[in-house]
Amino acid sequence: MTSAVVEPERAPIVRRRGLLLVILGALSAVGPLAIDMYLPAFPSIAADLGTGQAQVQLTLTACLIGFSVGQVIAGPISDTRGRRGPLLIGIAAYAAASLLCAFSPSVYGLVGFRLLQGIAGGAALVIVRAIVRDLYEGAAIARIFATLMLVTGLAPILAPIAGAQLLDHTSWRGVFVALSVGGLLLLVSALSGVRETLPAQRRERGGLRHTLATFWYLLRDRSFMAASLAGGLSFAAMFAYISGSPFVLQDVYGTSAQTFSLVFGLNALGLTIAAQVGGRLAGRLDQERLVLAGLFLGVAGAAGVLAVALFHLPLPVLVTALFVMMCGAGLVMPGSAALALAGQPARIAGSAAALTGVLQFGLGAVAAPLVGLGGEGSALPMAVVLAGFTLAALVAFAGLRGTARSVSPV
Repeated sequence: MTSAVVEPERAPIVRRRGLLLVILGALSAVGPLAIDMYLPAFPSIAADLGTGQAQVQLTLTACLIGFSVGQVIAGPISDTRGRRGPLLIGIAAYAAASLLCAFSPSVYGLVGFRLLQGIAGGAALVIVRAIVRDLYEGAAIARIFATLMLVTGLAPILAPIAGAQLLDHTSWRGVFVALSVGGLLLLVSALSGVRETLPAQRRERGGLRHTLATFWYLLRDRSFMAASLAGGLSFAAMFAYISGSPFVLQDVYGTSAQTFSLVFGLNALGLTIAAQVGGRLAGRLDQERLVLAGLFLGVAGAAGVLAVALFHLPLPVLVTALFVMMCGAGLVMPGSAALALAGQPARIAGSAAALTGVLQFGLGAVAAPLVGLGGEGSALPMAVVLAGFTLAALVAFAGLRGTARSVSPV
C-alpha cells in the first residue's frame, strides 16, 4: 500500500530529474561542440587567414584557457548566488561569442573571440557539475557523470562529422554560426528546464577572502588533488590528441576531412562506451580501482602511439592505439570527477568543480600547443606529449592517493 502511494508522488520528480539530466548533458556538450566541431576546418582556416598550424592551434589554446577562467569565476559565484542565474548568463554569452568568431577578420581576432567563447562555455560547464553535486551523493555522482558522458559523448562523435559536412556547403565561418544557433537553443532549454538547486540557506557567505580560503583548503586535500590531477592530466593528453590529430591524420597519413571525422568519432565512441561501463560498475567496484584501470589503459595506448611514430607503423595501428587511450580516458574522466567532488560538502561544490575544471582546461591549454611546437610532417610530437601526460596522470594519482590525508573544511 505504501509503495502504491509513494511511487505516483515520486513519478513527477523522476520525470523532472530525467529531463534535467538530458538538459545537463546537452549543456555539458558545449565544450566538445566548441572544441571539436571546427577541427576539420584547421587547414582551411590557416589558408583563409594566411597563417600557419601553430597560430591556428592558438585558437584552441585560447578556448581552453577561457574554459579555465570561466570556471574559476563562475564556480564560486554559483556557490554564493545560486546556480540558475549564472548558468543562463553563461549560455547567452556563449551564443554571442560564437557569432563573433564567425566574423573574425584575422587569426588573432579569432583567438580573442575564442577566449570569450571559452569563458562563457566554462561558466556553463562548471555549474552543470555543481548541480550534479547538489542533487546526488556518493557512487550516484559517478553514475550521473557517466550518464552525462553518454549524452555528451554524441558531441565529439557528431561534431567533427557535422563540421566536415558543413565545410562542403559553407566556409569555416559557417561552423561558428551553427555553434551560435546551438547556444541559443540551449538557452531556451535551460530557461524552461533548469530550476535552482542551491537554496539561499545553503549558499556560501563571504567575499574574495573566503573564496581564496576555499581554494587553499582544496589544494591541500591530497585525495581531492589526486583525483583532480589524474583527470586534468588525462584531459590534457586527450586535448593533445585533439589538437594534433587533424594534422597527423590529414597531413601525415593523407586522410580526407571526412575520414578524419570518422576516425575521431570512433575514438569518441570508445570514450563513451568506457564511461558507461565505469558508471555501471560504480558502487560495485572500488572507484579508485576503476580510475587506476583507466590510467593504465591510457598509458598503454599512448605507448602504442609512440611506437607508431618511432617505427612508422600504418594507420590502422595508430587508430587502434588511440582507441585504447580514449577508452582509458572514458574510465578516468567521470571516475576522477566523482572522487574529487563526492568528498566535498555541497556548499562548496561550485568551487571544487571550478578547480577540477581549471586543472583540466589549464593543462589542456599547455598540452595543445606543445604538439605544434614539435614541427609538422610527423606524428612524433603528438606521441611524445601523449605519453608524457598519461604517465604523469598515473604517477600523480598513485602517489597522492597513497599519501592522502584529510584537512578541515573551511
